Amino acid sequence: MNDLHGRNLELQQQWYGEPLGDRFRRLLSRLGLSQAQLAGVLGLSAPMLSQLMSGQRAKISNPAVLSRLLQLEAMAGEQGWDALPAAERARRLDDVRAAQRSTLTVDHAGTSEPSSPADPVLAIQSLLRDVASAAELQGAAELLQDTYPDLAEALRVLGAGRTQEARAYYNRITANH
Repeated sequence: MNDLHGRNLELQQQWYGEPLGDRFRRLLSRLGLSQAQLAGVLGLSAPMLSQLMSGQRAKISNPAVLSRLLQLEAMAGEQGWDALPAAERARRLDDVRAAQRSTLTVDHAGTSEPSSPADPVLAIQSLLRDVASAAELQGAAELLQDTYPDLAEALRVLGAGRTQEARAYYNRITANH
């Protein structure tokens, strides 16, 4: 593995909590899909999925693709997934394929009720990192520090910090509400 691949895998670990290859392989196994089929459901080309899995690319740049990934992970985590008839599993995969939702909502089992993503910290991190680089988020935090210190901390930790730190921050903030 060259330096670029190693750096990309390190960035994926930071941004998504683990290398994307691990997440995609779990989905491939759980959903019984080929890489080409998974790419189609996510809205990626098969080569792009392969590049993300191998670390040739670090980032899912399209928020809709990340949203579909979170939806698939939530769906794959459902207890009764294996017991569903093949036609129902195919229908649900088609629903995910057609989804154009934001990274902040996940549609479970075809319902129209929005719910929390499988991992809200990853969704927040991804959204912020799709809008700005870590350096830009740090710069914005510095500009806000004197006037809005809490907002500055949120940008620093959720936007530019490590996922483990972001989770601790998120848990602390949400526990107080």
